[in-house]
Amino acid sequence: MGMAASQARFLGLTARKTNVEYEGQQINQQRTVLSNQSANYYNDLLGMSVPVPPSVDDYTKTVYTFEDGALSNSISSMIAQSDGTYLISYTSSWTDDFAVVSAGSSIVTRIGDKAPYKYNVGAKELRLMETRDEGDIDAMTDEELEDLKANDEYLKTLSNDQLKNLLKEENKYIDMLNNQYGNANWMVRYVQNTTTGTWSPYFYKKEVLDSAIYSDTGSSQSNIPAYTIGSAQKTEEVKGVTARLEQDASGRIINVTLNPGKDDQVTYAVTTNTITDQDAYDDAMNQYEYDKHQYDQAIQEINAKIEITQAQDKNLELRLKQLDTEQDAISTEMDAVQKVIEKNTESTFKTFG
Repeated sequence: MGMAASQARFLGLTARKTNVEYEGQQINQQRTVLSNQSANYYNDLLGMSVPVPPSVDDYTKTVYTFEDGALSNSISSMIAQSDGTYLISYTSSWTDDFAVVSAGSSIVTRIGDKAPYKYNVGAKELRLMETRDEGDIDAMTDEELEDLKANDEYLKTLSNDQLKNLLKEENKYIDMLNNQYGNANWMVRYVQNTTTGTWSPYFYKKEVLDSAIYSDTGSSQSNIPAYTIGSAQKTEEVKGVTARLEQDASGRIINVTLNPGKDDQVTYAVTTNTITDQDAYDDAMNQYEYDKHQYDQAIQEINAKIEITQAQDKNLELRLKQLDTEQDAISTEMDAVQKVIEKNTESTFKTFG
């Protein structure tokens, strides 16, 4: 190899070695970036809160109840006083067998081309109830009573005295309906129970009937709400009653005395029950299942990113090893070329042997 060729070869190897070193630096920088990304992913894992399933104990409470005839009373709060008594609040619940309740809904037929319309449910015509003074009812003549009976099969079964009592009863119905569903005009029909033979009232709000949409045949295009008399659970909250409590050895309340030391003092036996709010617990469990699903999904996503990062780093590591091998080969070849250059230099410029 000549002097010029050796020098050119050496310069080429030097440039190649420089490129390899530069590429190696770039790879190391990329691996540093990947390492930082991987560290961030692990920090995200450490910062995640693991969902905890709800405990049924958190939704379970001890309830003290006492009975007073048909009333069932549940103590809702107890505030201790300095004299050893308590201020208690409790909720009384009972069944009202004479309450206005929903009776579903019905298709109503409107009869007439213009107001005032008549309304039928099936073959039964609805009758508008009117609030009447009891004195006016008692003063009604037989003719007036017979006019009321004319188009109502139920009223026809009543004597005049029974009809007067019914009209007084309807005054109470109107008050109950207005109190519960707002002031309105109310229409009624009576339906006979074929098993017992008794008649039950069904009430309809006239304003709803008037505003409903009817087909060409006169039938309402939607069901109209109806109400009747039935059983309903009623509650009333009583607050701030002075009471004295008697407890057993375990601290459980066994008796409560209301208004101690007063003329209306009364003592009740207390029943202790443990009640779980199952709906609230189920809601909390559903939320836990959702949070757990979100947590597991987030873990899987982060793990997948870590695996991709590790795979990229592995590829860079292999490439770096290849560059290291190439660097060693270039260095070896450069050493060989360097020796050739030295020999050429020595043989060319040597004056004496």
